[in-house]
Amino acid sequence: MRFWTFPKPMKKEYIKLSQSDQDFLVALLAKGLSSPRVFKRATALLQLHRGKTLTAVAQTLQVSSYTVSLWRDSYNTNRLAFLHDKPRSGRPPVIDGLQRAKVTALACSTPPDGRARWTLRLLADKVVELGYCDHLSHTQSRRILKKTNSNRT
Repeated sequence: MRFWTFPKPMKKEYIKLSQSDQDFLVALLAKGLSSPRVFKRATALLQLHRGKTLTAVAQTLQVSSYTVSLWRDSYNTNRLAFLHDKPRSGRPPVIDGLQRAKVTALACSTPPDGRARWTLRLLADKVVELGYCDHLSHTQSRRILKKTNSNRT
């Protein structure tokens, strides 16, 4: 016969902040200039240091207790470096500002003989022909011209 057992209460997961870390976090929160992400992480650390449970901290900050546990573990491994996210890799820009300016200037110039205006495909082909960049699609040239608010007529 099986009897119902009550689940064990969640044990408190304290962290022990050094005095310098604690002073830094208090000063950071007092300034009020940090992003909401940094603010929540710093607040969570201070509350865990004061002895609050993961669920209590999670309810206060309106995040999940799993998130608070990740913050705690990140602090234990990386110390205060975890407050700020590491830079994320992204696709590097293919065309820089100077090249964009050249595309815009070409679009504002007179069109080739036999044409009344620049088409996007013609403009993209001419940019590659002139060597401004290695590759440019007509949709990419449209985006460049749209950002500059230029008038091609």
